Amino acid sequence: MGERGWLMERERETAARAAVDEERARIARELHDIVSHNVSVMIVQTAAAREVLSTLPETAAAALTEVEKAGRTTMTELRHLLGLLAPDASGADADAGLTPQPTLAALGQLVDRIAFAGLPVEVRVSGEPRPLPSGIDVTAYRIVQEALTNALKHGTGGKAEVTIRYAERALRVEVLTTGPSVLTGDAVPRGGGTEGSGAGRGLLGLRQRVSVYGGDLDARRRLGGGFRVRARIPVEGP
Repeated sequence: MGERGWLMERERETAARAAVDEERARIARELHDIVSHNVSVMIVQTAAAREVLSTLPETAAAALTEVEKAGRTTMTELRHLLGLLAPDASGADADAGLTPQPTLAALGQLVDRIAFAGLPVEVRVSGEPRPLPSGIDVTAYRIVQEALTNALKHGTGGKAEVTIRYAERALRVEVLTTGPSVLTGDAVPRGGGTEGSGAGRGLLGLRQRVSVYGGDLDARRRLGGGFRVRARIPVEGP
């Protein structure tokens, strides 16, 4: 009986460590998504403000306002995630008063920021929108965010098209961009991206997220320039 109890305790400890490792990995992915997107927007907006500071001060001021907003958003989301790692010593809920992780409901704000930074974005929604499990909702948002951020960082002109399709048993997300490709090969390598790929690590992390829900994500160059990111995530029907 004693040996059995010891084995059960070991199993519980192993399961607890696995859960902690999984949560840390999730938080690391969130931190990457948050920082890479918002810092990219801040860099683009700051560069734009510098170019027109003396000739178009009002435009420069508007760009700097967006930089400030992006910085505040980053700080809020980082506080949220770091609160998960280090809860308040008083025992208070670390999430209290903090902005929740963005979902597809915030897609319009994301598109506005990207468009203001210089990449026109067209959004199409097909099917009947319905509530999604929170993890899938956040993942779908992050797919669009990562794809648009890559296009903004590495593209020169062009535009982007975002399609959200609510199918009967799945959520489909597609981002198409025009202009020079940001990928180094025909597809993002499954083992990891290269330093110069412009997409690698973020999209690879998202592919892992999508696979957790039994879905798949594909990212590749388009003929003639630009790239395509396409994901399918199984979702129970309404």
